[in-house]
Amino acid sequence: MKDITAIVGWVVGIQGALGLLGKLFTGESWGLIHKWWDVPTAGYAVLLVLGAALAFLGERRGSVRPRR
Repeated sequence: MKDITAIVGWVVGIQGALGLLGKLFTGESWGLIHKWWDVPTAGYAVLLVLGAALAFLGERRGSVRPRR
């Protein structure tokens, strides 16, 4: 489950970053999310932060050594 959380976090974070960068620099969203939903610029920032948090938690839990 930790690996899935990390993978979902990375994907959501990257999509948020692509959408945010695209909106800021070209006025159009990049990535896949804009093909399904019309997300405002602030929404992409929220996706970036949420994805980073999920990736951090998934990666952090995955690095803990099991007890003996």
